[in-house]
Amino acid sequence: MTATVNKDARFWDRIARKYSTDPIKDEEGYQKTLTRVSDFLRSDDSVLELGCGTGTTALHLATMASSYLATDISPQMIAIAQEKAVRSPNAQLKFSTGTVETLELQPDQYDAVLGFNYLHLVEDIDRNLELIRLCLKSGGYFISKTPCVGDMTPLIRLVIPLMRAVGKAPQHVHSIKASSLEEKIRNAGFDIIACEFHATQGKDVRPFIVASKPN
Repeated sequence: MTATVNKDARFWDRIARKYSTDPIKDEEGYQKTLTRVSDFLRSDDSVLELGCGTGTTALHLATMASSYLATDISPQMIAIAQEKAVRSPNAQLKFSTGTVETLELQPDQYDAVLGFNYLHLVEDIDRNLELIRLCLKSGGYFISKTPCVGDMTPLIRLVIPLMRAVGKAPQHVHSIKASSLEEKIRNAGFDIIACEFHATQGKDVRPFIVASKPN
């Protein structure tokens, strides 16, 4: 791992316990996202989730696949996810510390790769998309939901560097716009088949994007 990635891991380790107790701000919107993801998963699928946090979404979705590997850069996030898994056992689900760049991924390995609240936090979006595409089978799906900081109020973009300076934000927070994100996904060799907004409260700047790897 690079030094900056290690800094990100330490940041998420430090806030993991608090993060695990924070309530979902828009439960209705979250449930809509889960429903839409389930529309693209099959019972015989092999699924990889990147940036799984403390595993809440993985625990919801893993029963819809034959195997589900949920990963995160933060060992503490994964430790909490594993605690949850003990309370809600699921034979299909495994948790592991890692990123798309550090996992031992094989070409054409997964039917679906998921990344929720993920792409804006990686060091190199283009490199991540390239590696995601490589590990997907032809016809497989990359499903993401990304806060597009570039579409938020300018004040947010000004505050993030200040928060980072005092340890309140990770090293990498990309100020990307939804239009630029879609372009990056297409440029990585995907076909975008759905772009939706699921929030039921306030302005929605987190596009839910389903992209497929062409056959």
